[in-house]
Amino acid sequence: MSEKDKTKSPSKITIKRKTHTELKVETAPGRARTVPVEVRRRRTYVKQKEANNAVLPEENITSVAVDEAAKKVDSVAEQATKPEVLPVDTTETKSKNETKKVVETSTTADKAEMEAKRKAEQEAKRQEAEQHQLERQNAAKERAERELEEKREAERAKKEQREKAQQEEIARLNRMASASEKPVSKVAIQFQTQEEEVKVEEVPVADVVEKDDEEILIKPVKRSAKLDSDKVDSKKTRKAGSKRRGRDDDNDRAEISLKRENKRNRRQTRRNQPQQQHGFQLPTATKQIEVELGETISVADLAHKMSVKAAEVIKALMNLGSMVTINQLLDRETAAIIVEEMGHTYKFVSENPLEEELIASIEQGDIDLIKPRPPVVTIMGHVDHGKTSLLDYIRKEHVASGEAGGITQHIGAYHVKTDKGVITFLDTPGHSAFAAMRARGAKVTDIVVLVIASDDGIMPQTIEGIQHAKASDTPVIVAVTKVDKPTADKDRIMSELTQYGIVPEEWGGDNLFAFVSSKTGEGIDHLLDQILVQAEVLELTAISEGPARGSVIESKLDRGRGPVASILVQSGCLKKGDILLAGYEYGRVRALIDENGKQVESASPSIPVEVIGLSGVPNAGDEVMVVPDERKAREIALFRQGKYREVKLARQHKSKLENLFSSMGSDENKQLNIVLKADVQGSVEALVNALEELSNDEVTVKVIASGVGGITESDANLAVSSDALVVGFNVRADNTARKIIEDEGLSLYYYSVIYDVIDEVKKALIGKLAPQFKEEIIGIAEVRDVFKSPKIGAIAGCMVTEGIIKRNNPIRVLRDNIVIYEGELESLRRFKDDVNEVRAGIECGIGVKNYNDVRTGDQIEVFETVEVERKL
Repeated sequence: MSEKDKTKSPSKITIKRKTHTELKVETAPGRARTVPVEVRRRRTYVKQKEANNAVLPEENITSVAVDEAAKKVDSVAEQATKPEVLPVDTTETKSKNETKKVVETSTTADKAEMEAKRKAEQEAKRQEAEQHQLERQNAAKERAERELEEKREAERAKKEQREKAQQEEIARLNRMASASEKPVSKVAIQFQTQEEEVKVEEVPVADVVEKDDEEILIKPVKRSAKLDSDKVDSKKTRKAGSKRRGRDDDNDRAEISLKRENKRNRRQTRRNQPQQQHGFQLPTATKQIEVELGETISVADLAHKMSVKAAEVIKALMNLGSMVTINQLLDRETAAIIVEEMGHTYKFVSENPLEEELIASIEQGDIDLIKPRPPVVTIMGHVDHGKTSLLDYIRKEHVASGEAGGITQHIGAYHVKTDKGVITFLDTPGHSAFAAMRARGAKVTDIVVLVIASDDGIMPQTIEGIQHAKASDTPVIVAVTKVDKPTADKDRIMSELTQYGIVPEEWGGDNLFAFVSSKTGEGIDHLLDQILVQAEVLELTAISEGPARGSVIESKLDRGRGPVASILVQSGCLKKGDILLAGYEYGRVRALIDENGKQVESASPSIPVEVIGLSGVPNAGDEVMVVPDERKAREIALFRQGKYREVKLARQHKSKLENLFSSMGSDENKQLNIVLKADVQGSVEALVNALEELSNDEVTVKVIASGVGGITESDANLAVSSDALVVGFNVRADNTARKIIEDEGLSLYYYSVIYDVIDEVKKALIGKLAPQFKEEIIGIAEVRDVFKSPKIGAIAGCMVTEGIIKRNNPIRVLRDNIVIYEGELESLRRFKDDVNEVRAGIECGIGVKNYNDVRTGDQIEVFETVEVERKL
C-alpha cells in the first residue's frame, strides 16, 4: 500500500454488531424448550460529498453493504492465518477518531428522528383502533335495542289478539246458553292457543357488545397461535440430525396444543352467549296438596296422591307404631293423621258417585208439599227411674210387665194420639250397656224428656242423657217421677241439675220441668202440654209426599218373617212396594206394621213402623231411603258391603299390631271366646260392648261371632273349633246345634236379662284368671334360751306368744324386728316328745334347719301361703 493511500481518509465506514438471546418455544401443552438466537446487525456510513454526488437507493446501499460485508468476511477468513500488522502512523489514527465521532453524532440524530416517527405512527394507529371499536359498540347497542323493541311490539300484538279471541268465545257461549232450554249452571271455558307463546328474553346490550369484542380478539389469537406453531415446526424440521419419530411426535404435540387452544376459545365464546334454560325447574317452596280420602286407601295410593315415595309413608307409619306394607289398606282416620304429618291437608269424600247422584236426586223435593209434622220425643234416664211406666200410663197399656226383669232392653217406638195432637215416643234403655241406643235415640229426636226419680236423684245414666241431648243440640224437658212418695225432694233435684246446665224457668233458665206420678197420673197432662208447646216453638216441618227417608231404630231376625227393621220415617211417605235401601241391605217393602201389630199401607213423617222384605238385618242407626230402581239399590248395597269389608280388615290389622306391641315381653294372655246370638240388633251391640269392657291385662273377652236370630248349626261348629261359650239372649238353639253342643261338652247359656249375662261371663273370666297367693302369719314364738345339741346344733327354747306354731310350715327368724333368716323347722319338741303344733302360752323347743345363730330375744315367725279369691 502507498503512502498516499495510507494518508487518505476513508470514504465510507461499516459498523457490525452481534447480540445473543434465548427464545422459549412451547412444543406441547405444559412443555417448552429454550432455543439460542444470534442477531447480527450492520450499518454503513458514507461521506457527505459522495453521498450528495451519488445518492443510492436504500435497497442498493443495503445490497452493497451486504456484498462488502460478505467480501470482508471472506478476506478476514483468508487473512486469519497471516500475521496481524498494526499501523504506527499517529496522524491516521487521529483522523479515524475524528471520523468516528462524526459518525456517532449523526447516528444519534437519526435514531431520535426514527423513534419520534415510530411513536407518532403508533399513536395514530391506537386512536384509529379506539375510534373504530367505539363505533362498533354503538352500532351493536343500537341494533340490540331495536331488536328488543321489535320483539316487545310483536308480543303486545299477539296478546291483544288472544284477549280479543277470548272475549269473542265468551260472548258466543253466553249466546248459546241463553238460547238453550235448560239453564247452564256452570260453563268450563278452556282456551288453547295454536301458536306457541314467544318468550322475549331481554339480553343486556353490554353482553352483545362484549361478545363482538371477544370475537374480534379471538381471531388474532388463533392466527398468532397458528403462526407460533408453524414457526416451531419449521425450526424443528430444520434441526439437523433429528430422528423422524421425534419430529412426528413434536408435530403431533403442536397440533394438539393448537386444537386445545381453539377448543378453549370456542368454550369462551359459548359461555358469553345467552344460555337456553330447560322448561322444567324444581320448585323452591314446598307445595301443600289437598288429599281426597275415601273410606280406605292403600299406602301406595296415599303416597302417590301426596307426590312422595311410598317408603316415606311407611316410615311415618312406623314412627306412629304401625307396621304396614306398600299394599296395606289404611282407614281414613289413620290416613288423615299421615297426611297432616306430611304437611298437607285432607278432605273426606264419598267414593261412590252413583250413591251421591241418587241422594242428590232424592233431595230435590217440592216446597209446596212441606207440612207440619208430629214431634219425636225420646225418654231418657237412669234404670228403674220409671221411664217405661210413664210411657205406659200415657199409652194406657202395661208394657213394662212384658219386659224381662221390668227393664227396657231395646228401643220401643210408639206414636200416641192425644186431644192436642200426635206425639211419637222413643223409649230408650237406661242400663249402661245401652249407651249406643241412647245416642241413636238422641240423634233422631226433636225433644228429650229426662226422667229422674225424686227419691233417687241424679245418676250416671242421667248425666249421660244430658250429654247426648247437648251434643245433638236438642231441647230438654225434665220429668221428675215418683212424686207421690214421701221421700220425694223436688228442690234437691232442681239444684243438682243446675250443675249440668239444666236450669228451670222459675229460676231464670230455659228448661221446662214437670212433676209427675205414673201411678196416680199426676202431672201427665201438664207434661204433654209442655211437649206440644215446645214442638210449636221448634216449628217442625217435613215433606209429606215423595220418596221416604228415615233411620233404622231397631232390627231383628224373625224365624217366620225374616229380617225385620223398625224404621222412623223422617221425610216423605213410605209405601208398601217401595224399593228400600238401608245401610248394606236393600229390598222391596212387603209389609208395613205399626206398633200395635196391624198392617198399614203407608207411613208419614215421624211415624215408626216395622218393615219386612229386606235382604238382611240392617244395623241400628243406618240411614234409610227409597230408591226408584232395584238395580241401583243392589249396586250401592254391594259397594257399601265391599267398602265395609275393607274398613274392617284395615281396623283388624291395626288392632292386631297394637295387641302385638302391647303383648311384647309379657306372658301369654288368656282369652275367653264367646258366640253370642240375640233377638234384636241393639241388644247384640250392647252385649258385645259390655262383654268386651270386662277384659283386663290378664284375660280377654273376645266375641268371635255375634248376630241376630237363633243359634244354628254353624254357630255350634264355630264354638267347637274355638272352644267358646255359647250365649243366647232371648233366643234358643235348634235341635242340630243343641246336639253338637251336648256331644262336644260345650257350655250353653240362655238369658233374658242383661245383668245375668254380664255376671255369668264374669264368673267364667274369674275361672281363667291365674291364682293369686298371699302369706298369713299363724304364730309367733319368742326365744327365751338357747341350748346346744351335738346332733342337731342350737336348740331354741321358746314361748309361743301368738297363734300356733306348726312343724311343717315355713318360718322366719327376726332380730330387732328385722328378718335375718327364712327357712323351715327341723324339729319341734314339747319336753322330749316330738309334736306337730304348739299353741299360744306353751313352751317348746325349736330347731331351725341349717341355721345355728339363734340368740336369746329373737322371734320365730311361722306363716303359711293361702290362695286369694280373684275378682274383676
